[in-house]
Amino acid sequence: MKIELPNQDFQYVTENSSECDEKTAFVLTKQNEKYLESARQNGAHSIIKIADIAELFGIDKIKIVGITGTNGKTTTASAIYSFLLDLGYKAAMQGTRGLFMNDKVVEGKTLTTPSVLNTYRHIYQAVSEGCEYFIMEVSSHAIVQERIEGLPFALKILTNITQDHLDYHKTLEEYINVKNSFFRDESKKLINRDESKADFNYKNAYTYGIENPATYKLMAYSLNDGSSGIIQHFQEIVPFTASTHGFFNLYNLMAAIGAVHFLTGKKLEEVTDVVDNFAGVSGRMEQVSVLPNVIVDFAHTPDGMQQVLNALKEKDLIVVFGAGGDRDRVKRPLMGRVAASLAKKVFITSDNPRHEDPERIVEDILQGIDDKTNVVVELNRKKAIELALDVQEAEEVVVILGKGDETYQIIYDEKLPFDDREVVRELLNIS
Repeated sequence: MKIELPNQDFQYVTENSSECDEKTAFVLTKQNEKYLESARQNGAHSIIKIADIAELFGIDKIKIVGITGTNGKTTTASAIYSFLLDLGYKAAMQGTRGLFMNDKVVEGKTLTTPSVLNTYRHIYQAVSEGCEYFIMEVSSHAIVQERIEGLPFALKILTNITQDHLDYHKTLEEYINVKNSFFRDESKKLINRDESKADFNYKNAYTYGIENPATYKLMAYSLNDGSSGIIQHFQEIVPFTASTHGFFNLYNLMAAIGAVHFLTGKKLEEVTDVVDNFAGVSGRMEQVSVLPNVIVDFAHTPDGMQQVLNALKEKDLIVVFGAGGDRDRVKRPLMGRVAASLAKKVFITSDNPRHEDPERIVEDILQGIDDKTNVVVELNRKKAIELALDVQEAEEVVVILGKGDETYQIIYDEKLPFDDREVVRELLNIS
């Protein structure tokens, strides 16, 4: 994709060597450096680095907030975005759900962190629309591949660090190191103080937490009818209420409250006043049906599953889940162990198998389950959901994990239409 930049020797810039010509400069990044010769052969006007043109995208005119962590990035980013808009600021948000700007959807779902030039393009769009803040999710892949090169973050946020993406990072130690590397500089940062694996530069570091002393400390909380709590920030002690459920969401809310308070300079009470307006994120602890009670969530890691199921631990749970193909195999038996230990009945099915045999994926999951008495394997995801709904009794909750608000299932290279929520509505005949 070419991007037009005015008042330059070249007319366009691109990351794609095949788009190069005498009017188009090739932006060299870590991702595309192997195509440098191709860009030259295609007659690129010039070879430049993102730092050479960064100021043309207006990155110095907007405050950029980067959020990384295994779980909670999307909810935390969405909460920050929601709070800022409710407080009267103009803001943009880029992440797993797409690009949002001033309460409008600009682009649909994409990579958690797009390519370098696409992120700069989004920032340029945000600046053009008068946005004061640009909230973005930062994946571990993006950190390694330098897809955040040259971005001057006004604030970096850590949600947590648990196991994921070991198909790419190979070891948990490497994955942890990648996440922590985002916080090794002297930029301002907001760290989950209860995350024992966090390792960061203490200069310009602020913290939030529930169990340990922190800059933003949750003194007390309740999880009845949503959630509520009391935050202490030095001498300020302020209550809040929220419609989101689950203990894990208290951390996401704390990160968002602390971030907005820090970024805007508003009184803490002004920030907490808008928390209850945030309805959560589609596909994250989303209640698709009340009677019978059916919840859909994106959780696709052992820790993510445990957080969701623990949030519902007072209920008898029926869990439907699988694991993605061509991804970290190590986490699969751990996911099985979590489901079997916290659910009354377990239905193991296919997720996004991609190029992997779904039966092999299920075999990996089953290795983590010793007692398979209450475990059913049904590879057809729709049929698995139907079976779970059929055996559901009055007070039980069906929890469907792994895909959240995804509207497709990836089999080989094809994205076939599939939405857990729509399947539930169809089977229950609800609108």
